[in-house]
Amino acid sequence: MTEPKMTPAQRTLRAKLAAHASWANTANRSARTQAARKASHDRFERQVDPDGTLPADERRQRAASARKAFYTAMAYRSAQARRRPSTKNSE
Repeated sequence: MTEPKMTPAQRTLRAKLAAHASWANTANRSARTQAARKASHDRFERQVDPDGTLPADERRQRAASARKAFYTAMAYRSAQARRRPSTKNSE
């Protein structure tokens, strides 16, 4: 017997429930996210020094600036989106 199709809202709630349950059972949150943080850090270092030729200190400084630029651009785009007139409830 197949389950009825879930609505997008139901899938969202199911995903939130699973995420909260998973984090509730995580003893060391920092260790769980360590690989993702390292991958993000490495991405910015590769972006600013794809050939690996810069001194480590210079590469770290440039990567920090690239990371700040990335997140500042995200914040800017988010602010722009919030300023746009909403198409929801425009009936």
